[in-house]
Amino acid sequence: MPAILEVRDLRKSYKNVEAVKGISFTIEQGTCFGLLGPNGAGKTTTIEMIEGITPPTSGEIRYRGVANNPEFKTQSGIQFQATALMDFLTVREVIALFSGFYQETLSLEKLTQLCALSEFLERPAAKLSGGQRQRVLLALALLNDPQIVFLDEPTTGLDPQSRRNFWQLIESIKAQGKTIVLTTHYMDEAEYLCDQLLIVDSGKIITQGTPKGLLREHFGFTYIDLPEGAMAADLLANFEHSVTATGVEIISHNVDQTLQTLIELQVDLTSLQIRNPTLDDLFLKITGQNLRD
Repeated sequence: MPAILEVRDLRKSYKNVEAVKGISFTIEQGTCFGLLGPNGAGKTTTIEMIEGITPPTSGEIRYRGVANNPEFKTQSGIQFQATALMDFLTVREVIALFSGFYQETLSLEKLTQLCALSEFLERPAAKLSGGQRQRVLLALALLNDPQIVFLDEPTTGLDPQSRRNFWQLIESIKAQGKTIVLTTHYMDEAEYLCDQLLIVDSGKIITQGTPKGLLREHFGFTYIDLPEGAMAADLLANFEHSVTATGVEIISHNVDQTLQTLIELQVDLTSLQIRNPTLDDLFLKITGQNLRD
């Protein structure tokens, strides 16, 4: 796929602090690109430079192969983490108000279908639930029928069902060939939605690739979890392991062999759990901290 966006040696300095330290990457058209990092890692500054909100200290941003491409402003949409809505207006009136900012917009019918707004079009913005409010904000980001959409932690604070519903909306938008740039604090969200991931920390790229590719690259084992008290302490020496808050986590390079050894040692396997490494495990391994820290 062709690159819709190229970032080359992007840097941002504030007095004596270099927040972004020479980041370079490309985003392919029609993909969902995830930008991840702990608080203070530089991801928000990077996104704001791309969006044109914050000027870079140095570096280049190319949209469709052109630096400072004027088409970017008319072909991009942004859902900010927090956007004020006029509480005394209905959803229909809010969309009509924001539509006045553009020369050409998607029809209300199309936006209603895309973002599932029909049930609350006539409801005042002040009476929307968290999930409904995020769907309205997504509709506003799609008003100008953008080619590339920036979503800044769009499901933060939503309940699990609302998050899943929002994921389906994002997938339907991507299915139309639009490019999505997503920042999120939820690793399951990134693993489910993103085709490519870029993980940054301290203003630098620490790894990038597909979710599955990164997990294959950094992990060649499976976790076997046992609850506290299921295994005598003197038996742990037989395994590569770590002690967790709830029990013991055994690192297994051959699950069948490990299970056979546990059976031979007469370990209680009643509450045993087997799981593959996740993006949470990856992030903890390569940064030494949890994404939510």
